[in-house]
Amino acid sequence: MQMPSIGLGTFRLEGAPLIGSLETGLELGYRHIDTAQIYGNEAEVGQVLSQSALPRSDLFLTTKVWTSEFGPGKVIPSLELSLEKLKTDYLDLALIHWPSPNDEVAMAVYLEQLAEARERGLTREIGVSNFTSAQIKQAVSILGAGAITHQQIEVHPLLQNRIVRDVCRELGIAVTAYMPLAYGKVLDEPVLKEIAARHGASPAQVSLAWLHAQGMTVIPSSTKREHQAANLAALDLRLSAEEMAAIAPLDRGERCANPDFAPAWD
Repeated sequence: MQMPSIGLGTFRLEGAPLIGSLETGLELGYRHIDTAQIYGNEAEVGQVLSQSALPRSDLFLTTKVWTSEFGPGKVIPSLELSLEKLKTDYLDLALIHWPSPNDEVAMAVYLEQLAEARERGLTREIGVSNFTSAQIKQAVSILGAGAITHQQIEVHPLLQNRIVRDVCRELGIAVTAYMPLAYGKVLDEPVLKEIAARHGASPAQVSLAWLHAQGMTVIPSSTKREHQAANLAALDLRLSAEEMAAIAPLDRGERCANPDFAPAWD
């Protein structure tokens, strides 16, 4: 199954809010679910998906391998545990969540294990997340062209991440934008408000439409049915070239995800 262009993000969701978000999202038509080992919610995601009437083949499921699982012989067992929690035989996409902090584990060690996981059928595609332009080039040099199909990075109008996106495009790597609404900060941007008013839409929908128009997948997170429905509808919003151009100057490098172990960003 090809990755749907919008998915349900599950970062910081657990328990009843997570279960309600997934059940409502599936009902509305979402078919792409994004989770991660570090989120601590894979078992709950698996519970919802296993109880759904939807066939597994209709869903695109992504999880991410945490940095503690990078050492020799650790990546595959960690993914096998993820599969057990998610109650599925395979992932559609397995990502390396962050590059190894301070290169404590050599990139080849964990990427080669990830490639082996794909060869064993644990995942259909493999990719990375939060890699800099230099790191994504290094990853491709390790596994070869075409092995890495996706990179998941923070992108929204306030952090447009153009250098990394350009490198991914050159290498044929699709980009998924996480935190596409910058924790709601985009809602207060006058330019986005103005464009939204013109379309009878919301600033959030404009942000998602802007990302979608550039070929990126988006994985907004929401527990409210009306917001989930509005996010889906955003993919039908068409921005003019002038509106797209008006959003470009909003980039101010405002990064929401910047832990102390993050790489030296572009």
